[in-house]
Amino acid sequence: MSDAIRTCVLSREEAPREGLIRLALAPDGAVLPDVRAKAPGRGAWIGVNRAELEVAIAKGRLKGALARAFKGAPLAIPDDLPARIAEALERAVLDRLGLELRAGMLATGSDRIEEAARAGRLHLLLHAADAGTDGNRRLDQAWRVGRDAEGSGERGLVIPLSRAILSVALGRENLVHLGVTDRAAAGRIRSAIDRWLHFTGPARAGEPCETASQGASAFRASGVDAAGPQ
Repeated sequence: MSDAIRTCVLSREEAPREGLIRLALAPDGAVLPDVRAKAPGRGAWIGVNRAELEVAIAKGRLKGALARAFKGAPLAIPDDLPARIAEALERAVLDRLGLELRAGMLATGSDRIEEAARAGRLHLLLHAADAGTDGNRRLDQAWRVGRDAEGSGERGLVIPLSRAILSVALGRENLVHLGVTDRAAAGRIRSAIDRWLHFTGPARAGEPCETASQGASAFRASGVDAAGPQ
């Protein structure tokens, strides 16, 4: 990952570009999310969450900030820009999971995940939003055993995606849990998830291996196994 630093046009806070969201200016002047930061032309970066962005749009602050960033170019901010960003970030998470699954970096199926967890081969454990409590507890316990963390209360990350969404997106039946068996892959996945959860705001499912990041601090320092890529 790049170490490039960008500045949020709204808060003026600096952060690595991987943690911010790029907005691009389309040829017709529409301001659109560019979460992969690959669109040509001018771009501006934001690091605020959805609620803060909605306030900035309503008060005209975003338009003013973008007018400066795009140097007075004509622009139009869609009313549903926050929703578009949230959808794009969710899609980026699902795409990342799909890439890692095809690369053989994910274990699926409770039995396989439990075996890998107890053997200390998991670097990240994910549960669907509608996963059963008993299944989560069983895999969380196996993960703690494999990490020599019994009694720590450490748990897998519950993500706000249902088993139906995960199954359709990843092309597997009844995907309820995912175990990441590669440290670098765990870092890439956690980075995508944290960026999405940071934007969607404080009311989130799950917790860092207990809570799904608590605001910007956890979002910007989303370590995996305390040693994954940042």
